[in-house]
Amino acid sequence: MRIVSLNAWGGRLHQPLLDYLAACNADIYCLQEIVRDPASTMSRWSAYRDGAHELAQRTNLFEEIRAALPEHDAFFAPNATGDLFVGVDRVPTFFGLATFVRRTLAVVGQATDFVHGSFSAEGFGAHPRPRNAHCVRLYEAAGGRTLTVCHMHGLRDLAGKSDTEERDVQARSLLRLIRQVWAEGEPLIVCGDFNVLPDSRTFETLSEAGLADLVTARGFTDTRTSHYSKDVRFADYMLTNSAVKVVSFDVVERPEVSDHRPLLLEME
Repeated sequence: MRIVSLNAWGGRLHQPLLDYLAACNADIYCLQEIVRDPASTMSRWSAYRDGAHELAQRTNLFEEIRAALPEHDAFFAPNATGDLFVGVDRVPTFFGLATFVRRTLAVVGQATDFVHGSFSAEGFGAHPRPRNAHCVRLYEAAGGRTLTVCHMHGLRDLAGKSDTEERDVQARSLLRLIRQVWAEGEPLIVCGDFNVLPDSRTFETLSEAGLADLVTARGFTDTRTSHYSKDVRFADYMLTNSAVKVVSFDVVERPEVSDHRPLLLEME
């Protein structure tokens, strides 16, 4: 079984991203920074504007990925709605998480909720913005077993990735959400763009569910690509409990499909 976690960067590296996701042939995709246009199934280039900062985005990245993964069920969990721009025209969009699960895996339980703030219906808002997480409990008929996969996009603080009281609350909220779905003793995978440093108290909190990070434990020191210019190179993590039998794990360096590197886990 293969699981991918990736911050998709709103589809800025559009075709390489779609090509990688299709070729990867994962059973479960946990994707952050996904855009969805509620008024259309079509997608086009647009601009996200935050003050002087402008970033190219796909207006309906969710639908494009769903088309690229026809053998998967698709789930979308927005954390905010706001406008992207095509020239001077505003395009109202949703922004959030997407989870894609191969249809041979039955979703027998799931939960999504906010780990910081609440849904923003009046635009993307000021930082730190609302953040959510999505957990799915899956039944694999071939093996006759269940497992839980959960991913989160952690809050972005303009002051950096150090621990804060808000991040402590976020970690406790994530743990509560996990426990709504996960049955103790079963395999558990938690991943995503956490936006914290490797020594964060977040990992102490998640260790209460028996979770340990694969990125740092296996010696990886960079989860960002050449499209990211800042010095702090950690953002993304994948944690497993002892019931997960890891066959391989990689922080994928090539191809570059975002300013984040994909995290790819293969488990028994």
